[in-house]
Amino acid sequence: MKKYLIILLLIAPFHTSQALSFGEVMDSVKKLMPWYESVSELTFELRDTKGNIFTEKNTKGKYLVINFWASWCTPCLKEIPAFVEFYKENSEHVEILGLDFEPVNIEVINEFVERFSINYPIILYSHINDTEFNKFGEIIGMPTTIIYSPKGELLQTFMGEITVEDLNKYISPLN
Repeated sequence: MKKYLIILLLIAPFHTSQALSFGEVMDSVKKLMPWYESVSELTFELRDTKGNIFTEKNTKGKYLVINFWASWCTPCLKEIPAFVEFYKENSEHVEILGLDFEPVNIEVINEFVERFSINYPIILYSHINDTEFNKFGEIIGMPTTIIYSPKGELLQTFMGEITVEDLNKYISPLN
């Protein structure tokens, strides 16, 4: 972002005679930066334990919370009640996907979901989903939670236990 600001300040005197939108200025600045790489739009296709498929298309319009967790991870287990509570109150404008980042069979996960009363979709690390997990970036610690806006823009990445207050800070009810 600092690069953009510096370049904007350098070219601003040349554009003061015209009324340009921010997007038009940014487009002209990008042409001056051959090293510029556009950030690719997030695309994914994940299948939950019930067979439902979640993509960037059918989650658009809602906040998307991606939570990487594992059943052996103590902070992961401690934050599950926060996700359950938050999803119960906000499922109309939020989609939470719990991505179990460990190879485990469905019976174990189903018992786990029942024991913790998990009310949001759980995605298993399996041959179906493993390549899709990588699309959210490198995960270096558990738990990791990523929040996207209803337009698919990255809002925040948390590493470590998250609370309802953290979720409320980045997610607001849609109008």
